Amino acid sequence: MQLFDTYVQKLKYKVLREVARHAYEDNLQDCYLDIPKLISPGPKSELRCCIYKERAIVAERVKLAMGGDKSNPNIVEVIDIACDECPVSGYRVGPDCRGCIAHRCASVCPRNAISFDENHHAHIDPDKCINCGKCASVCPYSAIQNHVRPCERACKVKAITQGENHVANIDENKCINCGACVYQCPFGALQDKSFLLDAIKLIRDSQQNKNYRVYAVVAPSISSQFVHVKVGQIITALKELGFFSVVEAALGADMVAFKESRELVEKGFLTSSCCPAFVSYIEKSFPTLKQHVSHNFSPMAELGRFIKKTDPSAKVIFIGPCTAKKQEAQRDAVKPWVDCVLTFEELQAWIDSRDLDPKTLPECALDNASYFGRIFARSGGLSDAVAQALKEQKNTEFIANPIICDGIEACRVALLKKQKNLLKENFIEGMACVGGCIGGAGCLTHGPKDAGEVDKYGHEAYEKTISDALAQCSWSNEE
Repeated sequence: MQLFDTYVQKLKYKVLREVARHAYEDNLQDCYLDIPKLISPGPKSELRCCIYKERAIVAERVKLAMGGDKSNPNIVEVIDIACDECPVSGYRVGPDCRGCIAHRCASVCPRNAISFDENHHAHIDPDKCINCGKCASVCPYSAIQNHVRPCERACKVKAITQGENHVANIDENKCINCGACVYQCPFGALQDKSFLLDAIKLIRDSQQNKNYRVYAVVAPSISSQFVHVKVGQIITALKELGFFSVVEAALGADMVAFKESRELVEKGFLTSSCCPAFVSYIEKSFPTLKQHVSHNFSPMAELGRFIKKTDPSAKVIFIGPCTAKKQEAQRDAVKPWVDCVLTFEELQAWIDSRDLDPKTLPECALDNASYFGRIFARSGGLSDAVAQALKEQKNTEFIANPIICDGIEACRVALLKKQKNLLKENFIEGMACVGGCIGGAGCLTHGPKDAGEVDKYGHEAYEKTISDALAQCSWSNEE
């Protein structure tokens, strides 16, 4: 079964796998010697202009697999040498221009950027054009098209522009580290830095020194990921890698559902705090609404704190589909509770680097969370969980009226309405990725995800209420 959608994703995986192998062999410096092996043999169509340039690009991928530029706080970085094939963005006149004499395009242009040749064919001066799109809207032949780079189109917060030499430039004041640009770039010129080496070091040190234990906190969206094997076999593989215990992040979701439901009753209006990209979006683009963001941790951080308070020797590694979680783990409030974040892509590379075949492993069950904690993985799940938590806490007088924002564009609309006091709902569930966490940038595949798989996984714990899940781990809402 094919694990990846594109060759770019496969190449990223191969680099991660080899870096992990060399880490276990204590010869990371040899990764660069293996670059030719990473890109060959392979069809010519998978290379750019020459093998030498491709090797230089792979060398940059190796650096990112080893943690990237430590001085750059952003999780997503641009590989400059790989960003040289996309055309300059902007409006252009195509061959469908018929040279009409109406010249509507020129009439509406506010900057006189349109001129005509001897055949009346229109031309746009890119130095004058402000990309307002008025000319395209009035052209009777639809001959004027807006050519937008894939990364710019993917970035819904407009954090990517063309910098020097037309190389993509990321505005850290706008970027929310959602990773949408990483997957959409056809040349793999944008990539999230990896903390796989940090995870391997934590595991190896724990095995050698035995002075702490490493816990894997696994996102509930795992149910939509490793479809070639059973979830229980992946859990066994994690233990084979050296994890002391594997815990469902969905248990942290149960904790958050209880806390957010109480905070919602107390304040009367709330925006969720579970999606770090959504929280970052509010902080950067809607700072006046920051006061309404739930003061509770995300499920990852909430569960990490619970684990470390229960076991002071614990180290926590979160594994999920989210690149923004890597940024969240760098926050001062979260850093004490989460030691490292990996994506499902990185987990697959790690498992394969140890020559583990999950299909041959027995299943190890996860039985920490409730149905409602598990459905946090899909859009609408958080709202359902908060409503359930209100019921279980017998807050019958307060009625949650959520608006479910599926994707950052939907989040923007809801936040604009709230900013103008036009929002009738009292709870904003914000998910930066379309579909929710199952649409995260760190997924193995990025096609349409079946939310039914999440619900199916949740139904395995349907007999357990949120209260039941929290009671079995002796969690208190006062923590």
